[in-house]
Amino acid sequence: MGKTATEILHYPRLDTVIMVEDAVKNAKEYPAKMQLWNSLPKKVQYQTYQLILKYLEKSNKILFTKDGKIMWIGSNPKLDAIIHNSKEL
Repeated sequence: MGKTATEILHYPRLDTVIMVEDAVKNAKEYPAKMQLWNSLPKKVQYQTYQLILKYLEKSNKILFTKDGKIMWIGSNPKLDAIIHNSKEL
């Protein structure tokens, strides 16, 4: 029985997901997919990396801009505090 193109060969470990999250959060500018992948401190299989990005997007932690850049939209303590302390109009 052959493998299909959509079959997952390797699921990421939690430390790998956290590494990618941190790389997106700490990027000085919004990186493209390949730029971020090449900047990771440890090498990750590209299929595994793509799976992590899909997870982060579905969990509303990142979004992809029109030009393909990755933007962190997850928790931001300063923004959360401003929203919490704001008054409703």
